[in-house]
Amino acid sequence: MKATYIDYSDTLSFSSLLINYFENNDQLAAFYGNRPDQEGFSKQINNKSFAHRNVLVDALLEQQKDCQTSDESLANIHLLKEANSFTITTGHQLNIFTGPLYFIFKIATAIKLSMDLKEQFPSSNFIPVYWMASEDHDFDEINHTHISKHTIKWNKVATGATGRLSTADIKEAVQTYQNILGLSDNSTKLAKIIEKAYLEQSNLADATRSLANQLFGNYGLVVIDADQVELKKLFIPIIKEDIVEQNSSREVEKTSKELSDAGFKTQVHGRDINFFYLKDNFRERIILNKEGNYEVLNQQRYFSKDELLKEIDKHPERFSPNVIMRPVYQEIILPNLAYIGGGAEINYWMQLKGVFDFYQVDFPILIPRNSAMIADGKLGEKIYRLNFTYKSIFKNTEILKKEYVRVHSKHRLNLNDEWLEFTSLFEKIKLRAYKIDPTLGPSTDAIEARLKKAINRLEKKLLKADQKNYKEALNQIERIKEALFPGGVLQERIENFGPYYVKYGDSFIEELIHKFKPLEFKFTVLY
Repeated sequence: MKATYIDYSDTLSFSSLLINYFENNDQLAAFYGNRPDQEGFSKQINNKSFAHRNVLVDALLEQQKDCQTSDESLANIHLLKEANSFTITTGHQLNIFTGPLYFIFKIATAIKLSMDLKEQFPSSNFIPVYWMASEDHDFDEINHTHISKHTIKWNKVATGATGRLSTADIKEAVQTYQNILGLSDNSTKLAKIIEKAYLEQSNLADATRSLANQLFGNYGLVVIDADQVELKKLFIPIIKEDIVEQNSSREVEKTSKELSDAGFKTQVHGRDINFFYLKDNFRERIILNKEGNYEVLNQQRYFSKDELLKEIDKHPERFSPNVIMRPVYQEIILPNLAYIGGGAEINYWMQLKGVFDFYQVDFPILIPRNSAMIADGKLGEKIYRLNFTYKSIFKNTEILKKEYVRVHSKHRLNLNDEWLEFTSLFEKIKLRAYKIDPTLGPSTDAIEARLKKAINRLEKKLLKADQKNYKEALNQIERIKEALFPGGVLQERIENFGPYYVKYGDSFIEELIHKFKPLEFKFTVLY
């Protein structure tokens, strides 16, 4: 595969906050730590200390017991005991069959950045980590995937943390996915990977770990499930303090206002208490009710302050951080240097800078994941045959059609010259009207405005009429846009990786890792 790179601003697909972060806008400097460059990583490495290496390694090894983890990944887990070993982390929900392409892109970015940093800082070790959002409870977001214009759904009534969900009833979805892959050596291989992950593991967290290990194990990827009591114990002091004193709520509100005042949209809104109470069959918010007790919503469970603190000490695994406190938990239990996320994630991480500062927890370097588009060989040929480029293809479909017709038409489709003649004529009419009665000026202006609108409508009709002469080319533009922007959004946000794995095999992931340039901040087009 070949690659070309486009400025994110030219894609018209990313937030102003992200573009300003790329451009090192001074207005954002207060909302993150070190810059995502060699100097920033040098500072991050020199200032990073981590006291829980043995606990972390033991927890990770425990999680690998029933999973055939690669030798490379196991070696990296053991390497985390060393003081010069650091993690590069990305995280995502447990989408079945990986969900959209950007799940794969996130992990590929983490792996490539770890490789690049090893070249820049050879005396340190950099370990790519995929953080499974196993405590997330939004099943509707992860229970389906789109592949080859088909939607595959895991039909299940689910409550509680998705990582704990039994996979006993996922077989039908697995078979549907396998059937869509077709018949080839690569499709057979992927079908076996999927089957091993989802039909040989008992819950969704283990299944997702297995899938990630099979796809990325050769690169030493470490998969972590933070829904574990020994890891939650490390978080006990902050769980207690934040629930009782509501520090994160205050700090997020303050930082979010500062971001808004600087002209940037905020992504998340904190609550008074940013923790859920978690059991196998539910994950519900904790609130401080009118009676002054801590209540688990919808569960008829109540705690006094003392009872709550004792519950945290006894069962820290039952206290699940929400989107506000999860990043803090992550940085407590990992020797982490950088977090790789999508645009929305980068946005809400910046809202959390005040929370990190309050708890004196190191803020990681924020790395926007590599975004990419895969234009298979024939698509690329069609784009160039239409005299477009990979950059121009990001424009709106109707704009592309108009540009194509204007370039290829044998007729002059704009009425600019005619309008200039009308304008000259109206100047004479205005002058005559003014001499007769100065109050007639607005009337002539109104007539001129109506005529301008009529001319514009006629121009559109000329263009539309001429488009009929280029029906096949315009249909081709629509097909290209639908392939690269299904449903009008970026391909990476909808399409599953399956068809590309079937076409390219293991080299698909190899090419992503080879072609991605995490610190150059360019949109990647693969063709």
